[in-house]
Amino acid sequence: MAISMRLSRGGSKKRPYYRIVVADARSPRDGKFIEKIGTYNPLLAKDSDERVKLDTDRAKHWLSVGAQPTDRVARFLDAAGVRERAARNNPNKAKPGEKATERAEEKAEKLKAQQEAAEAAKNAPAEAPAEESAEA
Repeated sequence: MAISMRLSRGGSKKRPYYRIVVADARSPRDGKFIEKIGTYNPLLAKDSDERVKLDTDRAKHWLSVGAQPTDRVARFLDAAGVRERAARNNPNKAKPGEKATERAEEKAEKLKAQQEAAEAAKNAPAEAPAEESAEA
């Protein structure tokens, strides 16, 4: 049986409140769980002690048994000093997608063509009077 440590949502609409539970990975998010090991209230201030409550002894026990925490629960465990979480690095996160890149290239080409046309128009009238004076 695959065991996971995850959040189970409670609270009303637009007022979330989560229980940190140990559950079978196949059970639904808000369904049957094995044990409740803490709570998380995202509506409280980030520096509040009541925001995350966690029974560290039980968390250590379930980790030793092989429970896999979700990303959010792993953050809580790292903050509590129970389990070290490896830092993530995704350098491609901020890069635009394929279509956005194409649109940006087209826009750059269009802007460059407009600038060249403006320079050509600026230089053309200056040359024309010089040619007329040479003919006269």
